[in-house]
Amino acid sequence: MSPADHPSQHAPELRAAARHFGRRRFLTATGAAAALAFAVNLPATGAASAAELDAARITDDPFTLGVASGDPLPDSVLLWTRLAPAPYQPDGGLPAQRVTVTWELALDERFRRVVRRGRATAHPEFDHTVHVEVGHLAPAHVYYYRFRVGGWVSPAGRTRTAPARGSRAGLDFGLVSCQKYDEGYYTAYKHLAEEDVDVVFHLGDYLYEYAVNSVAGSRAYPAGTLPAVFNRETVTLEDYRLRYALYKSDPDLRAAHAAHPFVVTWDDHETENNYADDTPENSVPPEEFLLRRAAAYRAYWENMPLRRPQMPEGADLKLYRRLHWGRLAQFDVLDTRQYRSNQAYGDGWQYSGPESEDPSRTLTGDAQERWLINGWHRSDAVWNVVPQQVTFSRRYNSTTLPSKVSMDSWDGYPASRERVLAGAQAAGVENLMVLTGDVHVHYAFDIKRDFSDPGSRTVGTEIVTTSVTSGRDGSAKPSNWDTLMTANPHLKFFSGLRGYVTVSLNRELARADYKTVSHVTTQGAPLTTAASFVTEVGDQGLKPA
Repeated sequence: MSPADHPSQHAPELRAAARHFGRRRFLTATGAAAALAFAVNLPATGAASAAELDAARITDDPFTLGVASGDPLPDSVLLWTRLAPAPYQPDGGLPAQRVTVTWELALDERFRRVVRRGRATAHPEFDHTVHVEVGHLAPAHVYYYRFRVGGWVSPAGRTRTAPARGSRAGLDFGLVSCQKYDEGYYTAYKHLAEEDVDVVFHLGDYLYEYAVNSVAGSRAYPAGTLPAVFNRETVTLEDYRLRYALYKSDPDLRAAHAAHPFVVTWDDHETENNYADDTPENSVPPEEFLLRRAAAYRAYWENMPLRRPQMPEGADLKLYRRLHWGRLAQFDVLDTRQYRSNQAYGDGWQYSGPESEDPSRTLTGDAQERWLINGWHRSDAVWNVVPQQVTFSRRYNSTTLPSKVSMDSWDGYPASRERVLAGAQAAGVENLMVLTGDVHVHYAFDIKRDFSDPGSRTVGTEIVTTSVTSGRDGSAKPSNWDTLMTANPHLKFFSGLRGYVTVSLNRELARADYKTVSHVTTQGAPLTTAASFVTEVGDQGLKPA
């Protein structure tokens, strides 16, 4: 059942407030902002009004959802956990009371050389999640961390700081996306947890909003394994929080988070399929979608290893941000969902035309586009890398012209793509790399300055990672393999199996290794490197490694 098929689950007074002020612009009005804050149960600034729980009363392990770290800086790491002794219950098994959590950071996995320790509060208003920003650390260091509550100790996590701003150190990172829980096991994460990478970029669709039945779909658990709270589409804050609990209960996902710091960005399913800014997929009143979006954004921040600047305000969350890896790489993490123009021609695969080619259309929004291009003008990095969501390069689905293109990808916003490519050229960006998820397949693209001319200069590369599970087992050569490889000469590789990508950067070249598993609907698939490519500094273009 979709949200359009049943009555609103949001309080009438909140819907009335949102309707009165009109779509997202109501956030400029104090009363409506307060209404949205209340809708997602946001505590007053600095509040600690809830009574404190005696941690000795927690009789079951509260660290069922593991630990995580994210957004490494040269002098700082962000540590995350959530207290949930009963993760499949709406309250996580804890009363609406705040809990004091202690944490420690060490140079060794046995915690004999602890360098930082402290206390944090798990507020019920934040679903007993904890975000700890640990500062005054040494650059380019590996650290181990853990949390304590009462007599309980969390699993240990491993994280690291970025190198100093002037460092020329190399970098190895992983790429993942699209992990629909009920379409397979997280075998890819099991392998990724064992990889020697410095950081993992998650490019969106961390969860899916659709109902999950008691057997978890393709996972085929025994009947009745999952409670009925998951067998409905996520709409309310409680729904989204419970769905994160389901996903994070997976041991392989927890292992990957514990092994590596993550840098995350969302796509659509963390809220609703193919939404565009404040336009929903389903035909619901605007205030209904805005309340849903506020709930989704709230739960996303709570459950991701994100810093305080990413904390949402009602139905807004500024997720785009910039990270550096010494002087080797600048990462401009984009959000191509929250600010975009609505998809042209009703979405889907359509022929380009005046509506999609309208120069005023944007995928990033004007402010984010300016931020990206201005950042390139100031960049002194060897590699300028753009982690984002949807396919950037042109992708025809027919060998005859005209060909349809995806209205949800950059092909549906060609003027927006042209402004970005022109901005990179004006800024003198010589080694551009775009990182992409969304499409549940591996792609390797050369980025052409003019995609209509196959002989046009190659100005960068696009590394598209397949899904972790979405699409179930997939196949090495999907039915459209020959068509896409022929229709898009700048496409160098295409696989429809599940997996992830690892990328190594240095001052001479980048290497991308496309990893796949043969199946995900049952456990135990081995890992294979399906293809490897390099692109050289000053000579962009993918070549087999």
